[in-house]
Amino acid sequence: MFANTLVDNMIWTLRKAFKKNKSLIWRALEYEISKARSIRREVNISRLSSVTKNGEVIVVPGKVLGSGEMDHQLTVCAFSISYMAAKKITDVGGKVITLNELIETYPQGKGVRIIG
Repeated sequence: MFANTLVDNMIWTLRKAFKKNKSLIWRALEYEISKARSIRREVNISRLSSVTKNGEVIVVPGKVLGSGEMDHQLTVCAFSISYMAAKKITDVGGKVITLNELIETYPQGKGVRIIG
């Protein structure tokens, strides 16, 4: 029941951000997060490292796992993130932020990529 409340709150937050800012990235994230848990994405640090550039801001509508190495700074927002993944991101100077922080900092979604 708690997980459903968490998902519902995230969907509501994204819906409000879309209505306020008219930015399609929030609508796309709402769609991704509302999918069944069994088909949510799982992304390893090694994949993030290979498909991103230094300083990018990314959203993973699923879980970030700690397998692999990170060699550049990222700002990451994810539905879920393992302790090792968060540690590897912050060890190279990156940041892990919440959905609310992402929407506050990038209300129009400019420069934010969805990775999965």
